Amino acid sequence: MKVKLILRTRGDARAAVPSAGLAGWADVTARSTDLSRRGVLRLGALGALGVPAVLAACSGGYDESPDPLAPLLAMAEADAAAARKLPAGGDAAGQLADARAAQAAALKAEVDRLNRPVSTPSVPPAPADFGGFKDRLAAARKQAEDMVPALPAYRAGLVASVAAGCAGLQRIAPQLGPGEDAKPVAAPSGTVAQEAVDPLQKALAAEHAALWVYGLVTAFLPGDFGDALKSGRAEHTARRDAVTQMISTASATPVAPEAAYVPPKPVTDTASAASLVASAEGDTAAAWLGVVTHTDDAGLRQMAVQALVAAARRGTPWRQEAGEKPAAVALPGQAG
Repeated sequence: MKVKLILRTRGDARAAVPSAGLAGWADVTARSTDLSRRGVLRLGALGALGVPAVLAACSGGYDESPDPLAPLLAMAEADAAAARKLPAGGDAAGQLADARAAQAAALKAEVDRLNRPVSTPSVPPAPADFGGFKDRLAAARKQAEDMVPALPAYRAGLVASVAAGCAGLQRIAPQLGPGEDAKPVAAPSGTVAQEAVDPLQKALAAEHAALWVYGLVTAFLPGDFGDALKSGRAEHTARRDAVTQMISTASATPVAPEAAYVPPKPVTDTASAASLVASAEGDTAAAWLGVVTHTDDAGLRQMAVQALVAAARRGTPWRQEAGEKPAAVALPGQAG
């Protein structure tokens, strides 16, 4: 199966759509939206005309609390503006500014969509120098990661992508990272819900494909890539084994690896080999994002967001080696 990004949308609904790369996987189901203020007011008018039961049934449907995504949005906007004004930093500063601006735009669209009460979150001032973004990105990543388990599905996927994007940005320059590695791979306790089995199968298929890629490129990369290849293989192997066990305990048969996969382009040298690894990491990011958006289980979401973060961190240096720009993906796993 070819490594190819396939974008699909369904109607006007919002959905995080994983890419169909080496492993291939399906669309993520669209998510429902909350009632708008205008809808609540309209129901109130109906009640005044003699339909009190409708109003009573819908009372409390609008959340009057400030949007929890507002602090993430404010920090991303401040970072993007500050990074564009840095006196030094060069291309890395530009990538940082562009990525944080893209994250801010995605967060703003979601905040505007729900139209909850406007708040002005207290956000520490953005750094005045490039090196100051190291701790800033680490804080943004942690803040986003901590929010993922409790959010509605679509929002959880968006915020998980922001966390992974911040982690990937820390790999674009030594002054920003390298940042903390993802936590050791561990399966969550408890039984896997049936609705999570299919996205886990897709994640497993992506892990199989990634391991095949890591094996293929070894012949085209010089010896100084040994540590990166070894660590990448080790983490994909650990995650493959954990997911295999999880699927088995859910009384399902884990998907088997393909005998071989077809790269989108021939692998002939260091650059093409690095590009293929980066593509495989992008595919695993998309697959794990699908897990985040297909389960409400906090433990499984935490495992999935860690896998997404790890894929983003590994993908950045491989894209740099391949000469691809931007090296860091603003929203890993998201379509587009």
